[in-house]
Amino acid sequence: MGYIKHKSEESVEDYLETILILSQRLPGVRSIDIANELSYSKPSVSVAMKNLKSKQYITVGEDGYIQLTQEGKKLASETLERHTLISRWLVSLGVSPETASADACRVEHDLSTESFEALKKHILGNA
Repeated sequence: MGYIKHKSEESVEDYLETILILSQRLPGVRSIDIANELSYSKPSVSVAMKNLKSKQYITVGEDGYIQLTQEGKKLASETLERHTLISRWLVSLGVSPETASADACRVEHDLSTESFEALKKHILGNA
């Protein structure tokens, strides 16, 4: 039987993905930016940032700005790639962008690397 990620691991990936996306839009990312983006409470985000910091996925400067570490950026990039590819594919099949994005968010965490690579090859091979 395959390994299925625990919800806390999905949460880590979602936070890292959000930090990566925000870092592409903003000059600097703070906890409040993440809270606003995800519609989470500031205390919830604060706890999550402590967790990400302890796992060495992020650093937090004295000014409160959050930076992804090399490992954090790698995981965030992989998650974002999965989300983007799956979401775009679902939209191309006629799914609304909102539903496609929500479904991609669920699928991106549980799809094995082998299945994702096969799906990616199929989608991009037919593009």
